[in-house]
Amino acid sequence: MNQMISPTLLVLAAGMGSRYGGLKQIDSVGPSGETIVDYSIYDALRAGFAKVVFVIRKDIEQSFRMTVGARFERHVDVDYVFQGLDKLPPGFLVPVGRIKPWGTLHAVLAAAGTITEPFAVINADDFYGAESYRSLAGYLQSGILNYAMVGFVLRNTLSDFGPVSRGVCQVDGDGFLQNIVELTNIVRDGAHAMNTDATGRVTNLSGDEVVSMNIWGFTPHIFEQLREEFQEFLGRSESDLSSESYLPSAVNELVLAGRAHVKVLCTNDSWCGVTYREDHPHVVERISQLIRDGFYPKRLWS
Repeated sequence: MNQMISPTLLVLAAGMGSRYGGLKQIDSVGPSGETIVDYSIYDALRAGFAKVVFVIRKDIEQSFRMTVGARFERHVDVDYVFQGLDKLPPGFLVPVGRIKPWGTLHAVLAAAGTITEPFAVINADDFYGAESYRSLAGYLQSGILNYAMVGFVLRNTLSDFGPVSRGVCQVDGDGFLQNIVELTNIVRDGAHAMNTDATGRVTNLSGDEVVSMNIWGFTPHIFEQLREEFQEFLGRSESDLSSESYLPSAVNELVLAGRAHVKVLCTNDSWCGVTYREDHPHVVERISQLIRDGFYPKRLWS
């Protein structure tokens, strides 16, 4: 009998230093000072993940380990990898004037060589809900070689305080991803939603659409495929000092080319994140309600 391999959680956190002023003021959302990433890792451990790998920048390593990583090292195997300007494929050089890395695709590639088992990818500052981690863990432990994505219902991911960007997914009858269309200006419209593009064209949305929130499940084979996608991206836009390579776009290209099959694991959980400053009290209240309902203890880590 084959021994079941526990998956790893890859947490994209390289941007936290800029957003939180050197990690000295990470916003708490829980009653004992817990942040969103605390709840993410807590949910992942309960679902069966056995290791956490943080993608960070080298310049925030010390403060990140002390402020964030140290909370988890007593509970799970923790590792760190670094997203940096110099992490480029052979033959490519950092353009003069470039000051920031190349986005979430580049961030995932930082873990190539460190992760050798099935793994999930999440954003550090998004609250996905326990069901997302249970679904991904079960899928990754099943031995299926296809990839996976947790799909959220659009209306469960909107902000009351302004427009949001979402990847609206087309899913076939067997539950596999066919295409992702990026809409960058979605607002709530009563029980529905609408997107207005840069030309003023309006797309009416029901609110029931399945959207990607950048929570994925992969096998290590993805690293080779993403490296190829990144090389193609650099060939097209290396001289653009502000260009970024996004993980959902790269996976979508693989799907459209028939090189990857992605199972969409739909959840009715509500996504939470702080897109706008006014979203923060909503996230705090959501966590408080989950504690009152018995989903979380008042203090996550003893």
